[in-house]
Amino acid sequence: MTDQIPSSPTPPESPAPQGPAPQRRPASGLTWGIILIAIGLFALLQQLTHLDVGLYFLPFLALIFLLAGYLSRRYGLIIPGGILAGIGVGSLLIEGPFKYMEDPARGGVFMLTFAGGWLLITLASLLIGRLMLWPLIPAAFIGLTGAALTAGQTGLQILQVYGYLWPVILIVIGLYLVFRRRNA
Repeated sequence: MTDQIPSSPTPPESPAPQGPAPQRRPASGLTWGIILIAIGLFALLQQLTHLDVGLYFLPFLALIFLLAGYLSRRYGLIIPGGILAGIGVGSLLIEGPFKYMEDPARGGVFMLTFAGGWLLITLASLLIGRLMLWPLIPAAFIGLTGAALTAGQTGLQILQVYGYLWPVILIVIGLYLVFRRRNA
């Protein structure tokens, strides 16, 4: 009599994947290495020349992120590039040519350039090959706020009405969602 060890059940075979295997991008430190080198060179230039180039740091960083996103075809680098571009250019403008402008209008200029940064994300996504439309939503709201701030007293009155209106709009949308679900 031979003692046979029962064989363990074999797992069912999973079906072979159909079609070509998805291609993965090689994990390369090249993009991040270039970013770090460029930031280091910028900081070193500022220290050696004693120039006040601090206002140019954000636009410079934005350019690095946008170029890195374009060259590596990564959307995740374009998004901070666009945001930094809007903030950086806005800072340059309100500390430069619009320095002596009245406060609400100066803030409006900054908001308009910040909205432009969000628009830049959508435009840069075209270069990568997949259009991203979602950045147009914050661009529209920020841009309309900036336009109202630059419009003077009439724009400020519109913003005041909007300040009271947006919570009501949220409540109406919320009620619609609650009652639509109940009736469905």
